[in-house]
Amino acid sequence: MAEILDGKAVSQKIKENLRKEVEELKQNGIFPKLAVIMVGNDSSSKIYVRNKSIACKEVGIEYEEYLLDENITMDELLGLINKLNKDDSVNGILLQSPIPRRLDINEAFKTIDPKKDVDGFNPCNVGKLCLGQDSLVSCTPYGIIKLLEEYGVEIEGKDAVVVGRSNIVGKPMMQCLLNKNATVTICHSKTIKLERATKKADILVVAVGKPKFITKDMVKDGSIVIDVGINRGEDGKLCGDVDYEEVSKVASYITPVPGGVGPMTIAMLMNNIVKATKMKEKE
Repeated sequence: MAEILDGKAVSQKIKENLRKEVEELKQNGIFPKLAVIMVGNDSSSKIYVRNKSIACKEVGIEYEEYLLDENITMDELLGLINKLNKDDSVNGILLQSPIPRRLDINEAFKTIDPKKDVDGFNPCNVGKLCLGQDSLVSCTPYGIIKLLEEYGVEIEGKDAVVVGRSNIVGKPMMQCLLNKNATVTICHSKTIKLERATKKADILVVAVGKPKFITKDMVKDGSIVIDVGINRGEDGKLCGDVDYEEVSKVASYITPVPGGVGPMTIAMLMNNIVKATKMKEKE
């Protein structure tokens, strides 16, 4: 049976270290602060936003929330972002996705000051990640790398396969693995013979949003399986993109859902806020 990569435990350790850092900053008159913008009333977004506010409280980061009507105009949304860009008391700005389709989320991400872009979605930070330069990195891929490192998983030289090519997870995950000297294959909905790619993976990262999509016969014996998905199964219970019960019989390491990647994403958001605060102070 696979060893569980316990994101919940590792994230607690990270947050505890960050809490100490935040205490030191506060003693020097520096107060890290996150501003979260949510447009509309998406139920999943409400849960994610609440989890972020709880994490901020745990770490000692100040928190502001902007709940915007779903009928807000693009100009009004960008106006708020620009206001927060200019607010010296705000160190991190996060726009919770999804937002209504009529609004241009990429334009919004582009408007967030790269130095306050704690989600790592501004093109400036995406470009720096691709160039291997120090930047604010997208929280889920960053969290996965930290989780692997915590368990002593060697990434360099390994065959890594990422299933899913979203701008939020798949593409930055590919780049994070590449920056750690893995040989990376990225698969997507147009990939022919997906299992041919997944079966060769030493490290398999799955982010497609389909319940139990990856089955035991698609995974190499002894591989490390990272499940980014969070879905509701037919039984109404939470499950990932990987058939956990079956795949855990052949993998060497696997992340559970929940309790794997999700807590690491939140922990790395907290990390990015502290990092953005320190970067600002150095200037």
